[in-house]
Amino acid sequence: MKLIILDRDGVINEDSDSFIKTPDEWIALPGSLEAIARLTKAGYKVVVATNQSGLGRGYFDIMTLNAIHQKMQAAVKAAGGMIEAIFFCPHTASDNCDCRKPRQGMFSSISERYETKLDEVPSVGDSLRDLQAAFLAGCTPILVLSGKGKQTLENGGLPPKTVIFDNLAAVADHLLTREVKTVEARDKTSQETS
Repeated sequence: MKLIILDRDGVINEDSDSFIKTPDEWIALPGSLEAIARLTKAGYKVVVATNQSGLGRGYFDIMTLNAIHQKMQAAVKAAGGMIEAIFFCPHTASDNCDCRKPRQGMFSSISERYETKLDEVPSVGDSLRDLQAAFLAGCTPILVLSGKGKQTLENGGLPPKTVIFDNLAAVADHLLTREVKTVEARDKTSQETS
């Protein structure tokens, strides 16, 4: 199974220091919906893992969060893609939960849901905590420079083997080009042995 894990704010949609509190504030980043569509068509199961402490802080309620996610799902579907599942942590940092990134609780839940190890599964985020959680879970941490990504890169301290791309579209380009090269190499090898 091909799986990819995406953070939400700053990767799929515009980020905001004052939180995305309504569906109207959810605005897709250029190329992100098309990138998800391309990944979906290539057989990837696209899963979102997102900290949503605005819920715990009382900035919005679960009905509003569901409405934001319905808007995101509809936009992805309209572009020809699909998000298989959305995992979110509603807690604040002071709650000291296991699911809030940089801890790997959401990743463990994803692993259980899909009955698969997350070794080298690409996991895309724009913040250090996204990358740390991915690394702890055994994923390949991918930093995008959209959202808070440039600031994250400047601050340094990235986990080992972090890969850096401009945005989600560039991540999709890389993953899908790599797949084509692997298939071509496999085809060439089978031709040489036959």
